[in-house]
Amino acid sequence: MKNQSPLPSFSALLTSETVNLLSASGADLIQQIGIDVVRGVVLDVLSGRNLRDSTESLTRRRLATLNLATVAMFVNGVSKNPNFISELANSAATVLSSKKKSKAEKWIAQWILGLTDKGVQNILRDNPEALHLYKDKYIDVCSQVIQEAKNQYGDLRGQVQLSPDAKAEISWSFLILLLTTIGSQSLTIRGSEKSSYGKLFEKLILGSMLHILGFRFTTYPPKKSKKVFWLSSKEERRESDATLLYDAGKGVRFDIGFIGRGNTEISLDKVTRFEREIEIGRNHWYLSTIILVDRIGENSRIEKLAEDFGGKIIQMSASYWPKKVAQILHQVLGLNHPLLKMKESEIEQYLKTQLATVPFEQLLQKA
Repeated sequence: MKNQSPLPSFSALLTSETVNLLSASGADLIQQIGIDVVRGVVLDVLSGRNLRDSTESLTRRRLATLNLATVAMFVNGVSKNPNFISELANSAATVLSSKKKSKAEKWIAQWILGLTDKGVQNILRDNPEALHLYKDKYIDVCSQVIQEAKNQYGDLRGQVQLSPDAKAEISWSFLILLLTTIGSQSLTIRGSEKSSYGKLFEKLILGSMLHILGFRFTTYPPKKSKKVFWLSSKEERRESDATLLYDAGKGVRFDIGFIGRGNTEISLDKVTRFEREIEIGRNHWYLSTIILVDRIGENSRIEKLAEDFGGKIIQMSASYWPKKVAQILHQVLGLNHPLLKMKESEIEQYLKTQLATVPFEQLLQKA
């Protein structure tokens, strides 16, 4: 059957809001969900709750929105071209073969073929010739599965309609491509958000905690050197997630990572990789190291090993772990702070009140 009209681009079948949501970076996503939601997630983590649990609702919302948008894309596609479904796999392969394509177009084309970025790397090995071989096998497998479904369940019939001008006939072919696209989409978004939210919230959690502890956010190199902090700076000889300067040549490097109890070696590597002395301008600074990790195994010797290297490791799964940070800063720097004498029952409300003063917009720009 000949084409009645050329297939439109995939992103043209979506709203601009959906395309923006699809391509958004971690910082963009946080701007969309709102600073109040961000504060809530940061408070959860500062109170010892799991970051993944706190961000799951954000991921689920984005996924649900994109899943439904994909349904609309299929319906709109069929409405604009009756051959949309039969040509879809070939069209997706053509998009992926193109050198000039947006992130949204690339992702949608991959999903239609049941692929993710990792799939392209591991299955196709980034080989353009392998793409078309894969596409042909993919079409054959779908055809076989559709025939088996017809034999087992019978023909699938129905119609889905968005408006009088946007409707599509439901068939096994329509459904298998739609479900494959949504399945691959979910894998990609979850993988992407695990990385982007993790890195982004690490900076926001560090920045919020240090602000609450009385340090002022600045950029590197700092113009002032008393009770200030900055987030990771690649201009430094060794990169840490945050560095604070207290007074008279004393400071602390921070590294944060949501590292599980089974990754002791990674945690120890973080303790040992930083310079203990740095030069800023004409001043010489001696720096301690604090590593923030999600959990430490019950029988782990990592805390003792860290101390041997002049560092401290703190578990963020502990309730109100910022108080432990304040205690360490009191020991190594002489910092005095209300958290040191605060009852545990008072800490959450204190953190919540102080979070209202955190300059999230500045931290987000740096992140």
